[in-house]
Amino acid sequence: MRLRRNLSVLMAAAALCLGGCAAGISGTVRMVDRADQAVPGAKMEGIVVNLINTTASLEQASSSVKTDEKGNFRADPKTLKPGTYRVEVSEPGYMTVTKTIELKDSSREVDLVLRQLPRGQSQSYRGPSSDRNQIINPGEVNIQPPSM
Repeated sequence: MRLRRNLSVLMAAAALCLGGCAAGISGTVRMVDRADQAVPGAKMEGIVVNLINTTASLEQASSSVKTDEKGNFRADPKTLKPGTYRVEVSEPGYMTVTKTIELKDSSREVDLVLRQLPRGQSQSYRGPSSDRNQIINPGEVNIQPPSM
């Protein structure tokens, strides 16, 4: 009887959590050299991880979190809406890392590896060949001459 009651309580708690617990994004940022070895003495605390929901309205699309001293991060599930997220991290002297994930009903783990740039070299960025894919919501434009 007692086992059945405890099982009922556990099932009720699980049902409440599934109905009310939001999915989140968490993970780890690591810094490695060009040979994929951990960078000794790398400061892991305070690295900004950007979370951009590419399927949300512009006002709700962007949030960010910072890493702890071990490079771990966790976004508050209350601030995240389901959708497609671009998870991005960059630090001076390292190549920017971007991963795209789908956030639905369950939380997601993301491992981000920052690779050290060779000394004396800079990172270059080649943008898209047109601005067509940069328009978030083009809408409709109706231009009329002023009336006299």
